[in-house]
Amino acid sequence: MGSKSPLGEFAARKLLEKRKKRRWSNRYYKRRMLMLDIKADPLEGAPMARGIVLEKVGVESKQPNSAIRKCVRTQLIKNGRAITAFLPGDGALNVVDEHDEVVVEGIGGSRGRSMGDIPGVRWKVITVNGVSLTELVYGRKQKPAR
Repeated sequence: MGSKSPLGEFAARKLLEKRKKRRWSNRYYKRRMLMLDIKADPLEGAPMARGIVLEKVGVESKQPNSAIRKCVRTQLIKNGRAITAFLPGDGALNVVDEHDEVVVEGIGGSRGRSMGDIPGVRWKVITVNGVSLTELVYGRKQKPAR
């Protein structure tokens, strides 16, 4: 450990205490133990969440790309928080309507952050009204009338 660490036959307790105390200076350990990332996460640590589509939005991509990424503002059912979720697939915006029930999951960026050139968007839509979004986009399934 260090030059001031206890040595010898009966040093185990003291070494454990020191290690326990020193670990708090590691920022990843501290965030994990205080569950700061889970508290800040709208999905509250869950892999997926259901929500209701509030509106369709277009998000401009970051430099050097130039595009309007199709997204939806979604209100989560479990806690009422509103998030922006990306719609993957060509023509996915035409499939999703307001007041549809969608399931969102993480987009897969580093440390739960946004992915690629979409600024501030950390989630993507995977199902719409209980049907897979990819199936709807490819036309293999029909969206159920609600």
